[in-house]
Amino acid sequence: MDSPKPQRPSFATTSRAHLRPLGVIVDDSFLTEAKNTQKRKLSQKQKTLLGEAESTAPGNAAFQPPARRPYQLLTTGTRKQHMPSNQNRSCPFSIGGHLSPRPTYISDQTILHNRKPCSDDYRKRVGWQQQPLGTTKPRYLEQLENYLRKELLLLDLGTDSAQELRLQPYREIFEFFIEDFKTYKPLLSSIKNAYEVMLAHQREKIRALEPLKAKLVTVNEDCNERILAMRAKERYEISMLKKEKMNLLKLIDKKNEEKISLQSEVTKLRKNLAEEYLRYLSERDARKILIADLNELRYQREDMSLAQSPGVWGEDPVKLTMALKMARQDLTRTQMELNTMKANFGDVVPRRDFEMQEKTLKDLQEQLDSLRDDYEEVRKEHEMLLQLHMSTLKERDQFYSELQEIQRTSTPRPDWSKCEDVVAGGRDRWQMLAEGKNSDQLVDVLLEEIGEGLLREKDFFPGLGYGDSIPPFLRFDGVVENKKPTKKDVVNLLKDAWKERITEEQKEKFPDFFFNFLERRFGPGDAMAWAYTIFEYTKLFHSSEVMSQFYAVLMGKRKESVYIKQKETIAQLLKEMTNADSQNEGLLTMEQLSTALKSTFPFKKDERIQELMEAGGWHHSSSNADLLNYCVLFMEDEEGQSVPFVQKLWEQYMDEKDEYLQELKQELDLELHDEVTLPKVREALMNIDPSLDKQTLNSYLSQAFQLPMTELPEEGEEKEEGIVIRLQTALEQLQMSDVRRMGPREQEPAS
Repeated sequence: MDSPKPQRPSFATTSRAHLRPLGVIVDDSFLTEAKNTQKRKLSQKQKTLLGEAESTAPGNAAFQPPARRPYQLLTTGTRKQHMPSNQNRSCPFSIGGHLSPRPTYISDQTILHNRKPCSDDYRKRVGWQQQPLGTTKPRYLEQLENYLRKELLLLDLGTDSAQELRLQPYREIFEFFIEDFKTYKPLLSSIKNAYEVMLAHQREKIRALEPLKAKLVTVNEDCNERILAMRAKERYEISMLKKEKMNLLKLIDKKNEEKISLQSEVTKLRKNLAEEYLRYLSERDARKILIADLNELRYQREDMSLAQSPGVWGEDPVKLTMALKMARQDLTRTQMELNTMKANFGDVVPRRDFEMQEKTLKDLQEQLDSLRDDYEEVRKEHEMLLQLHMSTLKERDQFYSELQEIQRTSTPRPDWSKCEDVVAGGRDRWQMLAEGKNSDQLVDVLLEEIGEGLLREKDFFPGLGYGDSIPPFLRFDGVVENKKPTKKDVVNLLKDAWKERITEEQKEKFPDFFFNFLERRFGPGDAMAWAYTIFEYTKLFHSSEVMSQFYAVLMGKRKESVYIKQKETIAQLLKEMTNADSQNEGLLTMEQLSTALKSTFPFKKDERIQELMEAGGWHHSSSNADLLNYCVLFMEDEEGQSVPFVQKLWEQYMDEKDEYLQELKQELDLELHDEVTLPKVREALMNIDPSLDKQTLNSYLSQAFQLPMTELPEEGEEKEEGIVIRLQTALEQLQMSDVRRMGPREQEPAS
C-alpha cells in the first residue's frame, strides 16, 4: 500500500503576482488559460514520448513502470518530511516509470532545514562525497535528449524567427520537467512565467522600435544625399573660382609683359635721342668750320680781284683805305654777333625737331600712364577678388555649419499635395486655395479649412463669463447657440455693419456698436449667439481681408479709421480712373492708368507705381496704347476677397507706414525702452514730414500719447515737457492708427 502523497510547500498556493517581474502586469486568467492549453499539449507529447520509449526498450519488451515505493514520514522537531523507505532503495521511484525524483544515494537521515543546498556548511556536513551515479544516464534523460535532438533537426533555421523556433523545443522540455516534478512545479512554473513575460515585453519593445529604425535609415540616406549634393556644388564652385583665378593671373602676366616691352621701347628711344643729339652737335661744329673756310676763300677772292682789276688804281687810296677799314669793322662786328649767337644757341635744337620729340614723349607718357592705371585697376580687382574669395570661403564654412545644424534640427518640408484628399472640394479647390502662397500661408489656409469643419460640427459655444478681460459683446455665462452661417453670409453681414458704421452720426465705441447692430438685425434674443458665431469666424479666417480687418478693429488692435481711410482712397482712385475714361467704356490705356495712380498717390516712388501697374495687368512687353478694363481692378469675389491690385495697395500702405515709423525712430535716435517727451515727437514728425498741417500733427500726437485732442497742450507750453511715454508704446499706438506721409522729406526750393 502506497504511503500518502507528499505535502506541497506552503508557497505553492501563493498568488502568481508575487512572482512577476517589476514593471510587468500579467493577466491571471490569461496565464491560467495558457497553462491549461500547455498542459494538454504536454500530456499528448508525453504520451507520444513514452510510447517511443517503450518501443525502443531493450528486447522490444513492453516498458512497465515500476511500482511506486512507499513513503514514510520522518519527524524533525515539529516539521514532517516524506522520505522513501529503505526498502527497494536500489530501485528508485520514477516519474512515469523512468526518472526518480530523488538521487539513489540520499541517506535516510533527517533533512537539515534552513540550509542552502550549495553552501559551504552544507558541503562540510554532508562531506560532498556522495557516491556518483551509475555510468549510464537515466532513461528519462536519454528520452528527453533524443526528443530535443529530433525537434531541433526538424526546425527550419533559414527564416527570420529561427531563434524563437529554436527556443520552442527547450520550452517544451522544461514544461515536461514542470509536469513531472510535482513538488517543484509552482516554483518552476513561476520562473517560466517570469521569463515568458519578460520575453514578450522585449519582443513588444523590438516590434515598436522597428519603424523607428526604418525611419532613421531613410533620414540618414536623405541627409547623405543632401550633403553629397552640396559637396558637389561646392567642388564645382571652387573649380570655377580656380579657373577664374588662373585667367586673372594670365591677364596680370600679360600686362606685366606689355609693361616690360614698353619700358624697353622707352629706353631704346632715349638712346636714339642721345645719338641724334650727338650727331646734331657734330654737324653744328662742321658747319661752323665750313662757314669759316668759305669766308676765308671769299676774302681771298676779293683781294685777288682788287689786285687784278685795272680800275682799282684809278680810285682814291684814302677812300679805299676807309672802305677797307669800315669793311673790317663790319666783319669784326658780324664775327662778334656770330660768336654771341653760337654761345647763346649752341645747345639749342631746331624747333621742328623739338616739337616732334616732345610729341613722341607725350604719346609715350600717355601710354605709360594708361598702362599704370590699367595695372592699378587690375591689382585692385585682384585684391578685391582675393577678399571676395576669402569671404566666400568664410560664407561657405558658415553655410556648411548652418546646414549641419539645420540637418540636425530641421524637419522635412511637408508634401502639400496630401491635403487634396482632406480639403472639401478635392484637388481643384485645393489648387485654387494654394495658388501663389508660401508654406506659412498654406498652413493658415489648412488651419482655416480644419477650423471651419470643427466650427460646423459645434452646436453650442461655452460662455466666457463677465470678467473685465472679456469684450463687452461676449460677456455671457452659459451656453450659446452656434448659428453655423456660411463664409459668404458672414462677409455680407460684416459689410453691412461697416456701411452702417460709416453712415452713423453718433459715434459710439466699436464693440458696443457691433452688439447694437446685431440686436437691431437679429433681435435681442439671438444677438449674443450671432456675436459669438461671428467672433469665432473672424478669429479663424485670417486670409479673408474683410474678416481679418474687422477682427483687428473689434479687438482694438487697429483703429477703424484705417479701414475707412483705405476705402476712401480706393474710391478716390476709382473716381480718377473714371474721369480719365472720357468715352465711359470702362477702358484705360496704360499711360492713363499710370497718370491716375500718380495723381492719387503723388508721393509714391516710381518702383511702387510700377508694382501697382504690374498687379493691374501691365507687363514689360505691353505698350502704352494697350487698353485695360479698370473696373476689374476693384472687383471682389463672393467671399469678399479682393483682386491682387487692391491687395497690393494694402501691402504698400502697410510698408509705407512701417518706413514712416522707422524714420521717426531714427530721427528720435532712442532705444525702444527709452522714454520720449511730446516736444521731441512733435519736432521729429515735422523734420521727417514738413508738410504736416497742425490738425494732422495734433492727431498723430494724440494717438501716440493716448490723449484727447482737447487735452493736448499747444506748442511752447510748459506742461509739454511733463507728458512722457515709452517710445515702444508710442510707435505701437501709431502703428494701430492711420498714419501716412503728407509730403516729401525735404521741401523743394521754389523755382
